[in-house]
Amino acid sequence: MHVVNQSQTRTNTRRWTRILGPPLIILAVAAAMLSAACSDDAEQAESEQPTRAAQAAAQVEQQEQQQQERQEVAYQQQAMQQQQEVAYEQQQAQQAAAEYQQEAEEAEYEQAEEAMEDEAEEASSETSSGGSDVQRPSLSAGEVNDNERWDEYLQYRSEYAFLHVHDVDISERYIITVTDSAGLPLPNTRVTVSAGDVQLFQANTYADGRTLFFPRAFAASDDALGFTVVVERDGARQQVEVPRGGPTDWPITLDIERTEYDGVPLDILFLLDATGSMADEIEQIKDTLLSIASRISELPSQPDLRFGMVAYRDRGDAFVTRVYDFEPDANTFLNTIRSVVADGGGDNPESLNEAIHEAVHEPQWRLDEGIRLMFLIADAPPHLDYANDYSYAQEMMQAHNRAIKTFAIASSGLDAQGEYIFRQIAQHTMGRFIFIVYGGGGTTPHNVGQYTVERLDDLVVSLVQQELAHLSP
Repeated sequence: MHVVNQSQTRTNTRRWTRILGPPLIILAVAAAMLSAACSDDAEQAESEQPTRAAQAAAQVEQQEQQQQERQEVAYQQQAMQQQQEVAYEQQQAQQAAAEYQQEAEEAEYEQAEEAMEDEAEEASSETSSGGSDVQRPSLSAGEVNDNERWDEYLQYRSEYAFLHVHDVDISERYIITVTDSAGLPLPNTRVTVSAGDVQLFQANTYADGRTLFFPRAFAASDDALGFTVVVERDGARQQVEVPRGGPTDWPITLDIERTEYDGVPLDILFLLDATGSMADEIEQIKDTLLSIASRISELPSQPDLRFGMVAYRDRGDAFVTRVYDFEPDANTFLNTIRSVVADGGGDNPESLNEAIHEAVHEPQWRLDEGIRLMFLIADAPPHLDYANDYSYAQEMMQAHNRAIKTFAIASSGLDAQGEYIFRQIAQHTMGRFIFIVYGGGGTTPHNVGQYTVERLDDLVVSLVQQELAHLSP
């Protein structure tokens, strides 16, 4: 039994060996292959480890750089915002200072105007004869010629540059004077100024043979080193070349004799503010205009005289402008003056832009002969906020081109802005700024320096006589 069992055991062993041998061999081979693969992976991992570390470091560096760039952008934006805030604060401070200065000027004007109105009321009550028969006091006035006091005027413009106006650069000025062969002034002579092939300026001369040229009012003159001036009248022509920056007086002579008149053609137009704010003075102004018209019509020189008028109010009133064309009959014109009634308005500025446009272009001015004078009488500046409106600055330049000399008369209540604009108009057209004064000393709130005082009608008649004297034989 024992022998059989050993034989059986060996038989069984061989059987199991045959059964399990192939799988075990496969398992051994697989184990060997797995071991080799693991060894390869370990070696690959060990070889890739430095590369991954470098990539991670590069990624960290890139992230740090991006964060630094974002911080720099944020710092720049913050700095720009701070600069904008500082600039805005500076702008607000400048604007506040300008507004404060303007308010102070207006307050000073109002105080002076109140004092003058009190004096006027006192003077009016002293001249009353009782009942409805009141002797109105004569208006008194002062005047300033800004073209003669040129440096003072430029200083005034600099001090009041903060005002809201339509400005024209007149800081560079040349005076062109045209005379005939005998040295007499030649009025209504055509003057043309060019820079190269570009025409800058064209105008007629005034009664004294002069006109004004302001190069900086024309952008095309910015690079000009000199100018060509051509003067023409009655078929005669003269051309001169003038360097820029030299003498400011340009005298030019035409080889002709001036035409002499038996009666010098004289057109006078009154541009009258007829709004309600003028009601306190309109009757005195009408009396003054009546006196002026009567006295000029009786001058010994016996000019060929015509009167015209443009009355104006404001948008929304019964009318904006009413044009009364030139009338040779003084009595008819006196009735026109008497018909004016002050009404409307409501706010301080009025439609002066449209009114001065009408005054320059609508009446039948005699543009080729004689003398043309306009007297603006008002107590308020023009509206500068209206859409589809004219510009007083452009209209004063048109008046200058047509040699319509304008005298701007400030009635009581004209503020600092109005004074600046009135003086612009008068200076540009070679006229004068006139201002009504009150009281024994003739006080005024206007920044005009020294001045003399006389009756308004005497002053205006004297100015007209001065113009006529330029054309006297």
